This record gives sequence, C-alpha cells and structure tokens, in this order.
Amino acid sequence: MTLPPYPIRPDVLAFEPYAPGLSIDEIRARFGLESVVKMASNENPLGCSPLVQKALKDSAAYAFRYPQSGNPKLVAALASRHGLPPALIVPGNGSDELIDLLARVCPTPGEHNIVASRPSFSMYRIQSRLCGVAFRAVPLREDFSFDWRKLLAAVDHKTAIVFITTPDNPSGYCPPAAEVRDFAEALPPSCLLVVDEAYMDFSRDEAAFSLLPHFAGFSNLIILRTFSKSFGLAGIRLGYGIMPEFLADRLRSVHMPFSVNILAEATGIAALEDKAFYGETLRTVREGRAFLAGELAALDCRVYPSEANFLMFRLPASSGKNALQVFEELLSKGMIIRPLKSYGLPDHLRVSVGSPAENRLFLHLLREVLAP
Repeated sequence: MTLPPYPIRPDVLAFEPYAPGLSIDEIRARFGLESVVKMASNENPLGCSPLVQKALKDSAAYAFRYPQSGNPKLVAALASRHGLPPALIVPGNGSDELIDLLARVCPTPGEHNIVASRPSFSMYRIQSRLCGVAFRAVPLREDFSFDWRKLLAAVDHKTAIVFITTPDNPSGYCPPAAEVRDFAEALPPSCLLVVDEAYMDFSRDEAAFSLLPHFAGFSNLIILRTFSKSFGLAGIRLGYGIMPEFLADRLRSVHMPFSVNILAEATGIAALEDKAFYGETLRTVREGRAFLAGELAALDCRVYPSEANFLMFRLPASSGKNALQVFEELLSKGMIIRPLKSYGLPDHLRVSVGSPAENRLFLHLLREVLAP
C-alpha cells in the first residue's frame, strides 16, 4: 500500500486491530441463513432488563440533550451499590475507555512501561502501544493461572501499570483474592495495579475472588467493572473504574466531555435498580456454565475451569478435526463461537454461556460436527 503524504506514526502503521467476534448479520449473509445463534462475545443470555428497555424509551425524547457533566446520578447509584464515596468512581464509555485513559494519563511515553499477562485482553497491549509506552507480556502458566513470581520480576522502577483480569479472558481462570492481594502488596507504591473485574459477578463467591472488599487497604489499586456482561448493556457502552481520589480527579480532568451519553446513564441506573433481572442472569449463567462444562467433558473435550460467563475448551484428539475446522463448520450451521487464534491459542475455542435452549443447540451442533 502506498503511504499517504500526511504523517502517520510509524508504530501505528504496524498495528493489528482488535479482533471482535463475528456478528449475526454477517453470518446470515455469508451462509444465507435465517436463524443464527451467537455464543461468541460473552453477552448476557437473557438480553437486557425490562427496566432498561423502559428507560431507553423514556429517555429517547431527550437524546438531543447533553448529559449532565460527570454523570452524577449514575456515580451516586454506583457509590451506593458499592458503599464507596462518589469521588472514587469514574464512569466511562465502556471499561475500554478507562483502559485507554489510564494508559494515556499515567505512563510517560519513552520512559515508563506497562506489564500484563499473555494471553490477555488485547486492549491492554493495543492502548499501550498507541500511547507509545513499552508493553511487557508475561506468559501464564500451562494451566492458565498467573505466574505471580514472573509478573513481579517483570516490574521495575519504570513500571507504571500492571493489568490483571480476574476472572481472566479467555480462560475464565480466577485466582483467590488472597493471591491477588499478596501480589498487590509486593508491588512498589509507584506502580498501579489495575484489576479488571469485568466478569467477577459470575464467580461462585464474589467475596472470595474480588479485590473490591480490600480496596481501602491500597493506595495504588484500581478496579474496573462493566455493564456489558451481567447487566446486558454491551451495545450501550458503559463501564466504570474505582480508584484513588487523586487519580480519579486527574482522569476526570482529561476525560472527553459527555463520553457517557444520556441513554447510557439512564439505562445504567435502571440496570442497577433491577435486582430481579440481575439475579436471574447470574443464576442462568452459573447453571448453564456447569451444564456446558459437564457435557463438553462428556464429549472428551478438555474444559478449563471458569468463573466467568464463558468456557474455554480443547477438542478431543480423537475427533481428527482442528479448532478452526470445527469453528467454520459450526458457522455454516448458524452457530457462532470464538476461535482463539488471535489470543495465540490456535487449538482452543471459547463458548459463551447462552440460554438453556442455546446451550442445548450448541451441544447438538457440536456433536454433529464431531461425529465420524
């Protein structure tokens, strides 16, 4: 490709973009299908709350208005939910925006570095590189648990941020909170620990896995949460960070104005209010996860332990098929799951927990594909 006459940073030219899951519409068009089920992007199997749908309708007439700066009503609702001062909470256009803000605000390009595991959520690496900050990736152990010793060894006096995802993506592995707390205590005070808890709601025991109950004990801890998963607002784009007050003030000072729009704020508040829908989501995912894990194991797949709303698995060697073949054959039958080649795991697949009917359909189609 011929380079344009206007400037583009050389490191941006070499970028590989984020690889999202395939959409239902593109698979319908590709294979001429009427019915397609998507179990690839860890979305809420129940959709979104009736209160959220009502809030969307009620707020639609105000779409011409700017939201109130700083989204104070949403921040107050989140502060009440977590029992924290509002000054510690920063909402964003998805937790992705907060990852981007942290990578731009905290490290100095050419001076500091950012550390994360490999494989991990690609936005940590992408935003680090976009900001001109060195990125260090530390391999997970073979069982996809964190190698805390190697992670700590990768940290030096120039490390600005360490990113940890619990439960982790794409494996679903979730370390006990005590392990993460010990790691946090071993970090130098100059290094921020960002614990991305996007999937924490789905764990069997949030109190045993989340670092949020220990937040007050640290001056360099940030916890990220999202509305995209358990609250069913992936299409709205809403997340938030809980962080030290000084840092929260700095992020607010450079935050793009009105990045959390008026519909996002209204639906976020409504989602927090609908405790029945939230509880049913957690029940559906936990039961579905156990069901899928058992059935996949019965097919001789290797299923990795997960505390998230998805399962990572490897196909049985006896099937004679590789992960990409099975992924493509499922696509042709109208079932979208996630191949993990972009995570550096070409032999692994990831399936989101769906509704009971979707889970059964996935297993039925997988059996068809794996049949001799």
